[in-house]
Amino acid sequence: MREDRQRLDKWLWFARFARTRSLAAQLATGGFVRVNGVRAENPAKGIGIGDVVTVAAPHATLAVRVRDLGMRRGPAPEARLLYDDLSDAAAPPEPRG
Repeated sequence: MREDRQRLDKWLWFARFARTRSLAAQLATGGFVRVNGVRAENPAKGIGIGDVVTVAAPHATLAVRVRDLGMRRGPAPEARLLYDDLSDAAAPPEPRG
């Protein structure tokens, strides 16, 4: 795989969307992950900086833009530097009363 791409399951694990890499792979094969709006059924799918990854987790659905490709699974503050959360931007504004 090219240097500017990373396996989807590896990136999901580095970014702490899954506790283990095998669980990250199960997210992809189970149809819970989309890359740029297309269902990613292969955990080896290459993703790059700028791609939009949507994860339908049991507790929430998150849409993020890949900011960086990780080198390791670090602490949560380091993992949050790998993406920009688009979920808040996509939420409709609160109604005013």
